[in-house]
Amino acid sequence: MFAKISFWGLWVGLIGYAFLLAPPNQPDTFELIIKLSTGAWEGINPLIIALFNLMGILPLIYACLLFIDGRGQKIKAFPFVLGSFGVGAFAILPYLALRNSNPEFSGQKDWLIKILDSRFTGIILTIGTVILLVFGFSQGNWEDFIRQWQTSRFIHVMSLDFCFLCLLFPSLLNDDLARREIGNLLIFWIVSLVPLLGALVYLCLRPPLPDKSLATILSTQQPAGN
Repeated sequence: MFAKISFWGLWVGLIGYAFLLAPPNQPDTFELIIKLSTGAWEGINPLIIALFNLMGILPLIYACLLFIDGRGQKIKAFPFVLGSFGVGAFAILPYLALRNSNPEFSGQKDWLIKILDSRFTGIILTIGTVILLVFGFSQGNWEDFIRQWQTSRFIHVMSLDFCFLCLLFPSLLNDDLARREIGNLLIFWIVSLVPLLGALVYLCLRPPLPDKSLATILSTQQPAGN
């Protein structure tokens, strides 16, 4: 219950900060979003380009856990995952507040879960993230980024959203480890203490979920010796 209240509190606090305390909107914000979305990046600080695109990768990282976690929840994960592509942690936090602990996976893996459970998906997300990080850090202008962070609500809130998404990932990790019968707490702490990259390495290395097909379920129900 404390965790649920904490997530609701973070959600309300994040909304309040974004609208009441963050810097004001700039007149060119909509134009900037259009340029970032369409790849018209000329003249835009590479750090902002990298951050904007990472905000598209992070929801995919969460999707690799949320759709699996949502299989055993009363609420569907899909609306929250879809919303996270537009508003990031503003959509993820309500799911975390509404979900219950779900350390088991039941039933068969459908095509979507097979894709999200695949290590190949984790590798693709890792490659994309590393490219963006190298691009942003090597080509970006930090002085300009800090200035925009201090004066633009869009840049300010997007940066804050990025940090929240990186830090909230461990809240789903314990159950995902349990579903894969991984009892090593060291893995949890390594992933938790290395934001973003720790989550990506986990997606690349985690063992696949057991696919409890009908044949498997029937075989486990047969008496021993038959």
